[in-house]
Amino acid sequence: MLKKRIIICLDVKDGRTTKGIKFQNNIDIGDPVEMAAEYYRQGVDELVFYDIMASARGRGPILDLIARVASQVFIPFCVGGGIGTLDDIRSTILAGAEKVSLNSQAVKNPELIKQGARVFGNQCIVLGMDAAKDSQMPSGYRVYINGGRTKTDLDAREWAQKAVELGAGEIVLNSIDADGTKEGYELNLTKMIAESVPVPVIASGGGGTPSHLADVLTKGKADAALIASMVHSGAYTVSSIKNELSKEGIPVRLV
Repeated sequence: MLKKRIIICLDVKDGRTTKGIKFQNNIDIGDPVEMAAEYYRQGVDELVFYDIMASARGRGPILDLIARVASQVFIPFCVGGGIGTLDDIRSTILAGAEKVSLNSQAVKNPELIKQGARVFGNQCIVLGMDAAKDSQMPSGYRVYINGGRTKTDLDAREWAQKAVELGAGEIVLNSIDADGTKEGYELNLTKMIAESVPVPVIASGGGGTPSHLADVLTKGKADAALIASMVHSGAYTVSSIKNELSKEGIPVRLV
């Protein structure tokens, strides 16, 4: 049986790790390089680095910071934020990332998914998707871009399926409604997307306790759970979360 992955997200703003609730009221919580090194020591399976202001400010990724983070971790490392061209993908991978997450830029230019997958391989191209409940959409969820600030006309399920057809090898699915609340993942949204695409789906937004992860990895059909607040706050370590999941019979990589 494939092991379920625990992935930690570092949201980065102006070179510092930040955390907010539903994309609002972000506060500085530390140095991303030091935090990456600590989470690697704790046994996290993968790390995701999001430059949350890059797209909104119309700039590319901060390569020197990415390289410094990459130097601290020897696990899959995904980078998102402001990656809008093949050159951006190439330079981000050369800086040390194994994968790039395309979110706002993929919506604005879907061909970037196809081009990136053709040049670098599907496994390198991750669709980042921020979705919120909206009864006007066929699936009940609408896609947002620019760090959750801008609504699009895209339906979440249709966009996930199109992105995979274009070449995305994985989806990080973030629920705006649950983001940062620590009250549990959006199981309905996660299950719907996981059952609609043939690639791994990483649940994001709302993880607060190990039981929340257990729910989304089983009932939500997610292949991996992305966490931030619950470890950034010091309430849990990676190993304590994995031990709880293992007790629940969920296959995880124990350190």
